[in-house]
Amino acid sequence: MKGVILAGGLGTRLKPCTKVTNKHLLPVYDKPMIYYPLKTLVSAGLEDIMIVTGGNNAGDFLRLLGNGKEFGLKDISYAYQEGEGGIAEALKLAESFADEGSIAVMLGDNLIENDISDAVKEFEKQNSGARIFLKEVDNPERFGVAEIKDGRVVNIAEKPKKPISSYAVVGIYMYDNDVFEIIKKLKPSDRGELEITDVNNEYIRRGTMAYSILEGWWTDAGTSFESLFRASKLVRKEITGD
Repeated sequence: MKGVILAGGLGTRLKPCTKVTNKHLLPVYDKPMIYYPLKTLVSAGLEDIMIVTGGNNAGDFLRLLGNGKEFGLKDISYAYQEGEGGIAEALKLAESFADEGSIAVMLGDNLIENDISDAVKEFEKQNSGARIFLKEVDNPERFGVAEIKDGRVVNIAEKPKKPISSYAVVGIYMYDNDVFEIIKKLKPSDRGELEITDVNNEYIRRGTMAYSILEGWWTDAGTSFESLFRASKLVRKEITGD
């Protein structure tokens, strides 16, 4: 299985900082933001990773990450996303890279505390389909929210006004190669994007969606300056214990 980190977009909610760099290169405590999802995938045993980026500072990723040897990778590939077409639109660029195999996808502004190796092994046992990560949160209306019945996810609602559960869908996904065929059939949402929630609901419709409950903390770091500050505090506490 290969890994894909989605680190495109214009980061407009973090201006003026993102006028001069991609938001995924901003510091989270003592490291660039992109280091954290990269570490998560590498720790799960993935050795071949693609970074999907965009904007005016895409070349900075190559200068920072190089060929991935520093992180114990066989190689890092890069793809360029024009504009902001949504998560699924960005993922579509990884089709050739996937080489008909399965992929683990992580949003470049998502940080987690714990390792996901066990979930990766569970997904490999599935042989097909998809697996998402869920986390119980206090404000599920900010996220995609999973409806669970009889131990299965039966629907995901994107930022519902009245969430049916408190389980948010974390920005880590695992898919078989059917994901690219699914994306090609998607229609843009009301905001003009190809939504990853629609991809996940198609796997649910097919009866091939599984899930893991994420242990430890999880946060995004790129939706606001408050989220960036919160992520730095969580990382600092993990490192220093304070």
